[in-house]
Amino acid sequence: MRSKKSILILLSMVVLFLSACAQVGKPEITSDRDEDSEGARLYALHCSACHGNYGRGGVGVPLALEDFLKSVSNQYIAQSIRFGRPGRVMPTFPRLSDQQVQVITEYIRTFHWADEPKFSIESIKGNPKFGAKLYTAYCAQCHGAKGEGGHGTGVSFSRPRFKSILAPALNNEGYLASANDQVIKHSLTLGRAGTPMRALSTMGLSEQNINDLVSYIRSFQILSVKRFEMKRPAEAALVWPSSHSYEQTIERLKDAVVNNGYSVVREQLLGEGIVDPDEGERKQHVVYFASLQMISDGLAHDPRMGLFLPGKIIIIEHEGVVKVLAHNPKQYNALFNNTALSDFSEMLHKTYQAILLEATL
Repeated sequence: MRSKKSILILLSMVVLFLSACAQVGKPEITSDRDEDSEGARLYALHCSACHGNYGRGGVGVPLALEDFLKSVSNQYIAQSIRFGRPGRVMPTFPRLSDQQVQVITEYIRTFHWADEPKFSIESIKGNPKFGAKLYTAYCAQCHGAKGEGGHGTGVSFSRPRFKSILAPALNNEGYLASANDQVIKHSLTLGRAGTPMRALSTMGLSEQNINDLVSYIRSFQILSVKRFEMKRPAEAALVWPSSHSYEQTIERLKDAVVNNGYSVVREQLLGEGIVDPDEGERKQHVVYFASLQMISDGLAHDPRMGLFLPGKIIIIEHEGVVKVLAHNPKQYNALFNNTALSDFSEMLHKTYQAILLEATL
């Protein structure tokens, strides 16, 4: 009972946290924008769910930060929309036309009083071998030993949405296709205000040192031998036939949940509150289960996992055959374009299989 109550309290905290984030610490927003423009419409349709209204942030990084808009060109923004960040939450948008990408970019530029910076397209020549040593000393702690970036999405109970605290993946093909050498150098030299990214120019590094670092980061692109692809597994759902009656299967399933270290959070008829309860006998039962650790880990890897947590298993009887069904957790990686979910999805997949096996045999 105590475990179930704790889980419900945690879920309430999640709702309160998300509501509070919408109200506090909003960055300054300019007023010279046309909210009826095509750019505003397309941004609302394709971007706001992650980056927030007016770029205030959320699952995606805040785009309205003054220092961000001062440090990236329109081309960088447009290329980021086009190529996304494979495996790093942000999807690609291949169906948007060049014109649509342009108007979204122009709309994002109105999020703050920051003129578009002009960067040279000249490549930077440095020593990538020496840059690798500098990277280990100054960058790896946040951006990962091989440029893989910070884990998860950076969203947590303590992080307001307008704060950008997740170190991006520097070896990501979407980033490297969007940022030319001069954009990378600018970020390294001046850092990024409002984030933990410090200016390397204030840490004793010379311009040549920074050029070496840029050359090393650019070498990640050369090491990418094939295009990243995140495919969904063939099975969208896990379906197990039961050798027991409908009623027995329900009880066995609840016992299996507890035996595997979880708590039954709720159970109900499938479609309860939607389907007329007097519409004949329906043998369609849903069991929700979770643990505090499951919810905490899932939301830490990606807040959108709240769509699938607590876990849900359905027991049905149709034409005398009893089956147990659940969605396949291995779908999550590709669904959310987030490789950080790999281990968590694999753990959940094994959990579902263990529970289903125990309940149906």
